[in-house]
Amino acid sequence: MAVYTEVRFEEAAALLHELDLGDLTELQGIQGGIENTNYFVSSEREGQTLRHVLTVFERLGFEQLPFYLHLMRHLAGRGIPVPGPAANAGGEILHRIQDKPAAVVDRLRGRSELRPGVAHCEAVGAMLARMHLAGLDFEMRQDNLRGLAWWNETVPVVLPFLDQAQSRLILGELAYQNHVASSSAHKALPRGPIHADLFRDNVMFEDGELTGFFDFYFAGCDSFLFDIAVCMNDWCVRHGEPEVDGLPVPELADRFLAAYESVRPLTAAEHQLMPAMLRAGALRFWISRLWDLHLPREASMLKPHDPSHFERVLRARVPQSAAAHVLPELAPA
Repeated sequence: MAVYTEVRFEEAAALLHELDLGDLTELQGIQGGIENTNYFVSSEREGQTLRHVLTVFERLGFEQLPFYLHLMRHLAGRGIPVPGPAANAGGEILHRIQDKPAAVVDRLRGRSELRPGVAHCEAVGAMLARMHLAGLDFEMRQDNLRGLAWWNETVPVVLPFLDQAQSRLILGELAYQNHVASSSAHKALPRGPIHADLFRDNVMFEDGELTGFFDFYFAGCDSFLFDIAVCMNDWCVRHGEPEVDGLPVPELADRFLAAYESVRPLTAAEHQLMPAMLRAGALRFWISRLWDLHLPREASMLKPHDPSHFERVLRARVPQSAAAHVLPELAPA
């Protein structure tokens, strides 16, 4: 993740002391994303080395963050392997650094698997279903802040940076997704807290075992199917040369879904809208990557993601009928 806020060693050390996490020994900025400032922190307490991640939130405010942090705590309490937030003596899990909200969470074991095989996809699919079920009794509610309303607001902002073919695609797909959202099938989709950003680099494995999901700071209440689609658009597509990049890998998709359904079978509405939600997941990340590339914030270590990958994912998901501006039939709300 980019470093927007330069956290001083003594600031981090003071926070760790407040959280009873011992004496800070290492503070290292993390490279890889673009939303928040993140550091790996190591500390020593009673002869034991502790490893955590310190996040300083750059866009999310104090009023929004309790949802994410308490969701992580709730899921961890239900046996889902997610990083638990550290609390101070008063039980507070949302902290402050340089007048910005901050949190310290457990650092998961292992590493991300960027070239996943069948076994990785099956493990993620099954755990995602477990996570969805575990979140059903989470009492806090917050909308997916990068959902349809945000797409409608942001597409006009990025449109000037697109060529004619890209503009046709993004406007046509946005119209289609508004159409889908108004359908009775969409309103029937099972909903609850979702991760909404469960890419390969947000999952850890060690010795072939899934050790955790992390980076819940795009989470929100939305359809479980949208969460599945976001995952499949990263875990079950090709990554590489432009001629194959973004193309679906049917075997991985089938095994991912089979593993998910072994825990939580999909409803009829979910089966009906799977193609539409795969397109929605691609659109969401094409828009956000365009926004991050063309309207960047200043930060050290900032490396925006390439938007063209999700443009290719979307093109691979859009049938010829949609390209000709013919919307598939859906039952009206």
